[in-house]
Amino acid sequence: MSVDSDLGDFAIEMAPALWRAAELARSLEGRVANSPKPLERTAAKQALTAADTATQEVLLEHLFKRFPYVSLAAEEDTPAVANFSCQDQDALVVIDPIDGTLHSYLEGSGPYAVIVGLALRGQFEAGLVALPREGLLLSAKRGCGAAMARAGGAFRSARVLADGQRILVSHGMPSAVCQRLREQGFDVVSACGGAVAVAPLIPGVRAGLRYAAGEQGVSIRGRVGALIAREAGAFVQGDAGQAFPPDLETPSSTLRVVAAEEDLRILDDGLQAAGLGA
Repeated sequence: MSVDSDLGDFAIEMAPALWRAAELARSLEGRVANSPKPLERTAAKQALTAADTATQEVLLEHLFKRFPYVSLAAEEDTPAVANFSCQDQDALVVIDPIDGTLHSYLEGSGPYAVIVGLALRGQFEAGLVALPREGLLLSAKRGCGAAMARAGGAFRSARVLADGQRILVSHGMPSAVCQRLREQGFDVVSACGGAVAVAPLIPGVRAGLRYAAGEQGVSIRGRVGALIAREAGAFVQGDAGQAFPPDLETPSSTLRVVAAEEDLRILDDGLQAAGLGA
């Protein structure tokens, strides 16, 4: 059996571990403190809790049992990382055990997420995003559609809906953007990047908007949900009105995710209010 064919059921195989990790993260809310990583430059990047490390170990234990030969890009430096010595980037697993540790998890500002993605030859092939507070697990395999499950339930096919008046925006979104969206009657909620990327799949959420300054822009972990949104029928755009890049390396500072194409103009208007363009 080839590596590619063996990885074909990656999302299905990893789903039980995502549920366990999400349940663990949820159970530890309010019981863990921030122990900042000293070498990171920002408070958000420095944020680390015992929940991050414990959740990642749950994911890595399962990953090693099923797919021990993959390369690994894990957010935290936990003991099980050492099990993954492969340097071949053709099959890369990307993990963020708690996306949004500082603002979403510790401060309770909007949804946080547990993220696992599989990239083959530099492009995401499968992805899973769990939203512990919402009790949702979203998954997709490229070209095969997206699926959603609620806690304790079975997976079913998932499609985006242009319902609700909530728009999820990334933490640190310029206030001018949020103000313009509110002026148009929307409820603007800050959220982690993983939640923003799958926003129109969340009941009552209309769209997601992310702005990430820096050379790379949206990180590889923040790109996992874009695959799921695409497979669920969303319009997923990056900079200058272009399709959001499906690979891991092409930089993009913006990520706009909507169910209805006309809602892209609403998000663009918000960005322009802060001089960010589209």
